[in-house]
Amino acid sequence: MTKKSLNYKEAVKEIEEILSQIEKEELEVDELTEKVKRATSLLKWCKEKLRSTEEEIDSILKDIQPEG
Repeated sequence: MTKKSLNYKEAVKEIEEILSQIEKEELEVDELTEKVKRATSLLKWCKEKLRSTEEEIDSILKDIQPEG
């Protein structure tokens, strides 16, 4: 990932920009591999972020549900 802190919204925006460049054939062949690698890395990070968020929400909801 990047050295600066990345958030989900920024990651999705960057993925969309990469996809747009690919669809419009704006990338040189030399850039294509690097952009695909970056998009793959961002997608993996987003998936992990969503999974972590889901687990955190499940834990919070479990704590507030009455036992019984």
